[in-house]
Amino acid sequence: MTSLHIEPFQAQAARWPASGRHVLAQYDDASVVVYQAYRPSIGHYAAKHGHFGGDFSLARMSWIKPNFLWMMYRCGWATKADQEVVLAIWLARAAFDEILAQAVPSTYWDHRYPSREAWQADVNRSDVRLQWDPDHDPQGKPLARRAVQLGLRGSVLAHYAKEWILRIEDITPLVRAQHAHVGTGLLETPSERVYPCLPSSRIDADGEPET
Repeated sequence: MTSLHIEPFQAQAARWPASGRHVLAQYDDASVVVYQAYRPSIGHYAAKHGHFGGDFSLARMSWIKPNFLWMMYRCGWATKADQEVVLAIWLARAAFDEILAQAVPSTYWDHRYPSREAWQADVNRSDVRLQWDPDHDPQGKPLARRAVQLGLRGSVLAHYAKEWILRIEDITPLVRAQHAHVGTGLLETPSERVYPCLPSSRIDADGEPET
């Protein structure tokens, strides 16, 4: 059993935008679910205690992903080394919005910055990195749609690890069970929709498409 809302993948794929930069996530008024995958010592500690500690390092950048299938692509459905434990993390929505407001692209964007020096200065000031990468289907095929991942370090990572998390769940059993259904009509994944980024967001996401 899982606390995540689960839905047939094919029903979701039919309504998701086919292209553009979109934050697909499971969220409500209070929280946003993000995903991370770790080796067992880190993942099991976090699931047991409801926060990160033990072997978790605050000295390294830690990447969160609100899109379940993007996490599955990165961790190989919990088969890659040191990514065998997949966590669903209910993050306070206000904290997620703050992370989006502090995000700085990990590569130079000439439409935002007048020079590389200005971008580098922003990188040095911020504790949040932003990357838009091709989203992937359940079998790992890249899509035209872009998925976001956010790298946390410094004070933002410290707040995330201890203060901003509402709940952590080890969803590895769900991941393994659904991995067996990849390529079939039986695949079910966490229900996700386009997240409405606030005007303070600095990730350059596209708006929710009109229906």
